[in-house]
Amino acid sequence: MVVQVETSIKPEPIGVRIYPESDGQPMADNTKQFRWIVLIKENLEILFAENADVFVAGDLLWYPVEGMGRCQAPDVMVVFGRPKGDRGSYKQWEENGIPPLVVFEIISPSNTVAEMSKKMLFYQEYGVEEYYIYDPEKGELVGSVSRGDRLAEIEPVNGWVSPRLGVRFELGENGLVIYHPDGERFLSPVELARRREQAEGRVKILEAKLRELGIDPEVI
Repeated sequence: MVVQVETSIKPEPIGVRIYPESDGQPMADNTKQFRWIVLIKENLEILFAENADVFVAGDLLWYPVEGMGRCQAPDVMVVFGRPKGDRGSYKQWEENGIPPLVVFEIISPSNTVAEMSKKMLFYQEYGVEEYYIYDPEKGELVGSVSRGDRLAEIEPVNGWVSPRLGVRFELGENGLVIYHPDGERFLSPVELARRREQAEGRVKILEAKLRELGIDPEVI
C-alpha cells in the first residue's frame, strides 16, 4: 500500500531566486588569517559603536543586485547609512541601495591571483570606495581608493589615513599596525580584556583608599 505523506516543504515558485547565506567556504584558512579578520572587524565595531548608522560585518555574503546570483563575502566590510543589526546576508536592494564602502580582505595561502582579481573587479563595479588587501605572511598591504569609475592603488600606502574610517595604516618590521583616529592602535580581544581588568583593578584600589579615609565612594 502506498501512503502519501504531506510535507510542509513547498516548491519554490518559478521565477523566485533564493539567495544563500553561505558560500560553503570557511571564514579563514588558518589561525593567523582568522586573527586578523577578528582584529579589524572588532576594532571597527568599537570605533563606530556610538554611531547607529554604521554597519560592520565579517564574512557576510553581499548581493548587490536583486535577481542576480553574483555575490562576494568580504572578510570585513563597512556600510555607512545603514543600521546595526543581525543579517543572514546583505541584500543591497533591501538596504536602500547602499553598498559597502570599505572592504578588507586578508590573504591566505589558498587565494589565487585570478580569485583576487575577480574580487577587485566586483568591488570596483558595485561601488566600493576603499579596498584593502593584507597578506599577514608577507606583511604586505595593498590599498585602493575610488578614482572616478575605478579603484586606483594607493601609493604610498604606508602612513595612509582612510578617508572613510579615519584609521591609519603603518607597516614595520613586524607587519601591519592599524591606529584609531585618536592614535590608539588596534588591540586584540585579549589585550582589550586585560586593559579592562587593569582599569577595574585601579578603581578597586582607589575605592579601598577612599574607604580608609572614611569616604564612601558610592556617594561621591
